[in-house]
Amino acid sequence: MHRLNIEIKAHCADPEKARAILLENKARFIGEDHQIDTYFNVNTGRLKLREGNIENALIHYNRIDQSGPKKSEVLLYQSQPNSSLKALLTKALGVLAVVDKRRAIFFIDNVKFHIDRVNKLGHFIEIEAIAENGDTTEQELLIQCEYYMQLLHIKETDLLTHSYSDMIIKM
Repeated sequence: MHRLNIEIKAHCADPEKARAILLENKARFIGEDHQIDTYFNVNTGRLKLREGNIENALIHYNRIDQSGPKKSEVLLYQSQPNSSLKALLTKALGVLAVVDKRRAIFFIDNVKFHIDRVNKLGHFIEIEAIAENGDTTEQELLIQCEYYMQLLHIKETDLLTHSYSDMIIKM
């Protein structure tokens, strides 16, 4: 599946407050997922295998490292838990980084929210405005992302430019 996202990632000083704001605004809570994201060495973009109790996927994405809302082009392959995919990719490409996190997943319409506790890094929040069927323009996604940033009181100084894997590598 190919999709376009406009997304942000930010430090989250008060995960419980973020959760309360989402629920007050009728967000649909999907659940808590313990995810292990294994990033592989690739020439372009990022390639990660996500293994969780809710989400399992091989994900390739291209995204500019900048703060604020950014465009992300995503290719997603739904994988099966405990498959040989991880061993195959590890042997073929080598592992770049591993990110271990606990993630609370919420949705409001086409917008996905993650409240994350990442081992060794701390608490974060992500907003992903998603156009899966090409029915939402990039500008509309940007407006949605900015609206929810304000709703969740995310300040410019909270925004991250890099992925969790980049942060883990720099440790």
